[in-house]
This record gives sequence, C-alpha cells and structure tokens, in this order.
Amino acid sequence: MTPSTDPSITIYHNPGCSTSRQVLALIRDAGHEPVVIDYLKTPYTRALLVSLLKAMGMTAGQLLRRKGDLYASLEEARPGRSDAEWLDLMVEHPVLVERPIVVTPLGTRLCRPKERVAEVLPGR
Repeated sequence: MTPSTDPSITIYHNPGCSTSRQVLALIRDAGHEPVVIDYLKTPYTRALLVSLLKAMGMTAGQLLRRKGDLYASLEEARPGRSDAEWLDLMVEHPVLVERPIVVTPLGTRLCRPKERVAEVLPGR
C-alpha cells in the first residue's frame, strides 16, 4: 500500500539524479509520500530560492552545483560572483542548483549526502 501524499514534506527533485532518487526512496521507505517538485519542469523562482537558502543557512554560492557541462561552459561561472548573480543564473538554469532539497516541519536540508534526509524526517 502506498502512503497518501504528505503535504508537510516536499522534495525538490531531479529524476535524472541518482542521489535525488535515493533520497526520495528513503522518504518513501520511512512511510511518507512527499510532494515531489521536478524543478527542471517547474523551475525555482528567485523568491523560493532565497527562502530555501535562508531556511538552510546557506549562500547561493554554497548551493551552486559545480558539476556538469553547463557550469563548465558558463562564462559567468567564475570566482567572485555575488550571491545575487548566482541566484540569477540558478533561476535561469535550474540545473545549477545542487540537489535534492527536502523541506519538512523539522527543517530544510540539502540532502547531500543522502543520509542528511534523516535529520529532517518526522518519526526517525
């Protein structure tokens, strides 16, 4: 039996990312069916990214995914960029946001490594 969707848990998910898939499986294995937002299909807004960063106590530069061809090819991807500039790039290119991000009543975490999801899963 699949648990019903738990609107208090959200995962910002990239189905092409193995870590993201593993975190989603860990949430489901714990008995929760989160709201799953495929952020490549439903991109982040600047306000949402700012809110998530604040909740995680991170800067945009810390949330920046530095792997992949896009990051490597961006002329803008150079040291010294401000958080505002990184945010602009992340909104324009959501694949530049490290993943997955999980939001629960217990907090918001970038779940890298995947085990970090346990820090915010209710009932663990």
